[in-house]
Amino acid sequence: MERLLRINTNTGESEFLDVPEEFVSLGGRALTSRIIKKEVPANAHPLGKHNKLVIAPGLLTGTPVANSGRISVGGKSPLTGGIKESNSGGTFSQKMAKLGIKAIILEDKPEKVSGSRIIYVSKDGVRLEDAPGLSGKGTYERAKMLFETYGKDVGLMLIGPAGEGLRLASSIQFTDPKGRPARAAGRGGLGAVMGSKGIGAIVIDPKGGDGVNIADLNAFKDAAKRWIEILKSHPVTSSGLPSYGTAILINIINEAGALPTKNFRYGRFDKAGEVSGEKMVEIIKNRGGVVKEGCHPGCIIQCSQAYVDEKGEYITSGFEYETIWALGPNTTIDNLDHLAMLDRLCDDLGLDTIEMGNTIAVAMDAGLLPWGDGEAAINLLKRIYNPEDYLGKIIGNGAAFAGKAFGVERVPVVKGQSLPAYDPRSVKGVGVTYATTPMGADHTAGYAVCQNILKVGGDIDPLKKQGNIEVSKNLQIATAAIDSIGFCLFVAFAVLDTEGAMDTIARLLSAKSGKEITVDQIVELGINVLKDELLFNVDAGFTKSHDRLPEFFENEPLPPHNTVWDFSVDELQQAKVL
Repeated sequence: MERLLRINTNTGESEFLDVPEEFVSLGGRALTSRIIKKEVPANAHPLGKHNKLVIAPGLLTGTPVANSGRISVGGKSPLTGGIKESNSGGTFSQKMAKLGIKAIILEDKPEKVSGSRIIYVSKDGVRLEDAPGLSGKGTYERAKMLFETYGKDVGLMLIGPAGEGLRLASSIQFTDPKGRPARAAGRGGLGAVMGSKGIGAIVIDPKGGDGVNIADLNAFKDAAKRWIEILKSHPVTSSGLPSYGTAILINIINEAGALPTKNFRYGRFDKAGEVSGEKMVEIIKNRGGVVKEGCHPGCIIQCSQAYVDEKGEYITSGFEYETIWALGPNTTIDNLDHLAMLDRLCDDLGLDTIEMGNTIAVAMDAGLLPWGDGEAAINLLKRIYNPEDYLGKIIGNGAAFAGKAFGVERVPVVKGQSLPAYDPRSVKGVGVTYATTPMGADHTAGYAVCQNILKVGGDIDPLKKQGNIEVSKNLQIATAAIDSIGFCLFVAFAVLDTEGAMDTIARLLSAKSGKEITVDQIVELGINVLKDELLFNVDAGFTKSHDRLPEFFENEPLPPHNTVWDFSVDELQQAKVL
């Protein structure tokens, strides 16, 4: 039987509760956003006692179905001031589901905040323990210490010095199947929310757990078999992503003239080939690293990898397209070893790589370090380890904060959150998503790059307005549903192009729950998620005036296509479900 676990981080009290009827059919993002909408005052301070941090596996997480091991973390974002769901891989979600825990809800906050406390959860209950040795440590050292204490089979959810220091760009890191804290719920600063609760890590011990109940096992197996066939038959999920990781997009988006370069001044980077997925794979093979691996058990796409140095020693994994772009072309750094070290530092400090790449670019615009200087960027991030370093504090708070501190006008954010790796002037569908998603600028909320550039699931001109509002809206709905089910977002490539794929997902949900679930109900699930999130933001003071990109996108034509952002705020309202 599934249960909710509520933990008061002030008193240390915890309680397992039956799942209320209104939450039974929800999981992942649907559950985190519903709990935040229902239980967190919209005017609450994100780092105050009335905010909550909600951790929830997806509806299919913990089952054997492929690529269903994602986890959602929700709260009021200290970066945007609105609702936030941040999504990650790793082993934590499946281990949590094995214990029958539908959601963990961290409530209240201690009078004296310390990042050295841990929460240990097992079939026998919950312990809130002091671990003073963790304080100030990076996530790699924290993970090593926790595995030594609790065993290698546990799953870890942890923050680093950035989250402990309540930095607004801080992430929550999850350990992958090899025990590395390289998977991140990166966006929105939820690491600071966890830090504000005085929790440095949550340890989930699945030993003796009953596992996930499947109502109709035979029907589930049949649907799961078809699901694998769908993923293995699409060229993106079966070949493109496993071969080169998400960094395969560097050359593709650069050729399309949509790769933001030098803080969104240009659409092409003349050294894109030096930081491309093809170059990354060449280096990994020559040095004896790992070209493809999954971020969670049961992943058959395997777009992650292990990047190593010239001696063959591990540096980082999950070396994603957005990370390479943000820290590379956006700052004009063209050395993959420098980018790998910057990624490693972000994971170790517990920082969002997209936010940090944009922040470094803002610092370069301010003249704090030269454009393209990888070593200077590495030294800048290292300053965040020192909790007393004021420049480190500024950088750790993200691009919007840094822009104000440095007096920089060119700051690419929406609702306080940095734009990802697609220039909205040349990929207008994803620009609509940036402007209208309740999450702040977030490509994963409605990945119109599929139709705009990759021509998956449709063909919509990325340089014109026609059709881009509609595709963004539909993708935002679909994405909210995928996040709620617990699937990796990359399954969408195959789903969009395969007839009957949505029916297969409905069959999986039906067989698992024992209740008939239709495709229409899955769509309704996505719509209701967005309604919860948008209504929270309205209560928090957001209006349509917040659904806009920085003015330089409207005023500066982007080479090579020389297009501008030309949607009005009123036009963009058509992309929202309210």
